[in-house]
Amino acid sequence: MVDICPVCGLPKYLCVCGEISKELQKIKIRLETRKFRKAMTLIEGIDDRNVDLGRLAQKMKAYCACGGTAKNGQIMLQGDQREKAYQFLIQTGYPKENIEVQ
Repeated sequence: MVDICPVCGLPKYLCVCGEISKELQKIKIRLETRKFRKAMTLIEGIDDRNVDLGRLAQKMKAYCACGGTAKNGQIMLQGDQREKAYQFLIQTGYPKENIEVQ
């Protein structure tokens, strides 16, 4: 028996719910200066109901070779990682038009 997705009604191996949810999100990548003039890159707008932010942050930290965390629906990376985070999100499958870099 084939498992069926409860959201879209397609078989699990053909399910497109994850791809559709990625296209509907507006993601903002911005730079913020914390105390002692330390730069922090914030990524906001990723829907944490469909994506495990902790796992995504872990992969993004490895890609950018920096430290960081996932809190309150945001991913925080140490340093100015705006371009690397932008490239990582595009490789992950998020459309370019929905990612805004500030």
